[in-house]
Amino acid sequence: MRDLIAKTNKLRGIAAALAFGLALSACTVGPDYHRPDIDVPPAWRLGTTESEEISNVVWWDQFQDPVLSDLVRMSLGNIKDLKIATANIDQAFAQFGITRAAQFPQVNLGANAGRERASANAPVPTGGTFNDFGVNLSLSFELDLWGKLRRATESARASLLASEEGRRTVVLTVASTVANGYVQLRALDRQLEIARHTSDALGEVTRLQRIRFDEGAIPESDYRQAESQYRDALARVPELEREIARQENFLGVLLGHNPGPIARGRDIDSLLFPAVPADLPSSLLERRPDIKQAEQQLVAANANIGVAKAAYFPDISLTALLGLESGHVGGLFKGPSGLWSIGASLLQPIFDGGRIAGQVAAAEAVQRQALAGYEKSIISAFADVDDALADRVKYEQVRDEQARNVEALRRFRDLAEFRYKEGATIYLEVANAEQSLLNAELALVTAQSQYFQSYANLYKAMGGGWIGDAEALVPKGVAQTTDLK
Repeated sequence: MRDLIAKTNKLRGIAAALAFGLALSACTVGPDYHRPDIDVPPAWRLGTTESEEISNVVWWDQFQDPVLSDLVRMSLGNIKDLKIATANIDQAFAQFGITRAAQFPQVNLGANAGRERASANAPVPTGGTFNDFGVNLSLSFELDLWGKLRRATESARASLLASEEGRRTVVLTVASTVANGYVQLRALDRQLEIARHTSDALGEVTRLQRIRFDEGAIPESDYRQAESQYRDALARVPELEREIARQENFLGVLLGHNPGPIARGRDIDSLLFPAVPADLPSSLLERRPDIKQAEQQLVAANANIGVAKAAYFPDISLTALLGLESGHVGGLFKGPSGLWSIGASLLQPIFDGGRIAGQVAAAEAVQRQALAGYEKSIISAFADVDDALADRVKYEQVRDEQARNVEALRRFRDLAEFRYKEGATIYLEVANAEQSLLNAELALVTAQSQYFQSYANLYKAMGGGWIGDAEALVPKGVAQTTDLK
């Protein structure tokens, strides 16, 4: 009973020492993180609508094309880049757990059994053969007096959050890329229709011109001009078919599929335009995942300065051991078989040839790099939004002017054909009018596509609550990033 009381008192002493160590662990070296001051524009150069809730809608559904909506959802569930990003989060979460564990006492249970013969010629001769059996419980704890372990955990936590924002950045990029790719595919489909229709019409004109030439009604130059125009239009068909195949393969990669056909929904002329998202420039700091990722990388780099500076101060560790040892198994739990030890160790760097100073300087340099990267990401985000707003306004103007140009050229082509039939002009005027009309029709489809894509780019540039809805479609990994304390 007396031995039990003694052992209990010793355990209490160990616990008191640990509590004292924990109480001392209040100092944290290194700079605390404060968000840098950022020069934020008061407003965008081009105005937007007033409802900020528009920024949070699942915008790809607003095109009113179920196929497009399905493609976006499918890509978010299958794309390899998102699976890679999810695995990166799992890795960062595991590293966070490893780093955080160093702040807590490490307790281990050990057991040993052996038989050995001692040397009779040893400095303290014993000789003979004996058994050694033991069971022990060991404890070690590093006192985090200077905050090295806490700064390392802070850095690991920020790295984990940066990985999470990295995945959200991929989500943002995938959704907008799939929408843009689909719009581009429908634009190529429409251009292929125009090229086929035009080549069919010009083929008939060439056939009639050949008959008239054979009859001597027109010179060969008129027939050859018509044939050249027909061949030019016909050559556009396989080129557009090639571009469509490549665009389908591009979308297939985004969907996580092998190359093959892509389903179609509405044609490009039937797609509806989403509402224009609105927000103040300052909100980008909280909405854009790439900015939040860059900030967490800055937080991690800032914390690593504290880890490096803590190396200037002594490492203090407490150790304790409580166990049993005996020469035979039956005696482990009898009599004076108990053993214990308690101790502390201190390691203070005296001379290291500038190693610690170099580590601190390197950490500070990484922090400056991260700061510059954070500031650059913000400036780039402002530029992305301003570009997207300008694209939306200007591509609309381009589309409208191209539509007017098509109408004018269509009328000019009809007049040129009438004049040619009346003998008032040569066929070259008709050929030029037809060529100009074909180019204008193709340019109109391109402008229409760019106008639609400007909306997807604007939602991507703005960020918004829709990213959370999109992220819900992404397969989850093992990590639970809500548990970061």
